[in-house]
Amino acid sequence: MRFLTDIDWPVNLAQLGGVTAKLNYPHIALDEDGTSRLERLPRIRVSQLIADHLAYGWDADAICRQYSHLHPAEVHSAFAYYFDHVESIESEIESELTRLEKHARNESSPLRLRLKKLRSA
Repeated sequence: MRFLTDIDWPVNLAQLGGVTAKLNYPHIALDEDGTSRLERLPRIRVSQLIADHLAYGWDADAICRQYSHLHPAEVHSAFAYYFDHVESIESEIESELTRLEKHARNESSPLRLRLKKLRSA
């Protein structure tokens, strides 16, 4: 039996004899469409927390200060998930931004029509 302490680090995992590891992200759950969310608060997506990190430069502690209902372990787990799935999370953020920009250009949205009616009154 080989122990991790017997191995010269850094090491290529292939050298360990075909060891495969499945990473577990506590506090993170994937829904049916593959979107990563917080287990305890499923309305909060990992991409939402990461968007704050990318937009404002907030680290995990700053996010916990801004969203006091989040536990530090949840935010750190979201960061770990992000760093292992950068492309998919950034793609999710990009598609949400595209959808929001398209919605903002919609001149005939019910809210926009109601506001125009109120302004003209």
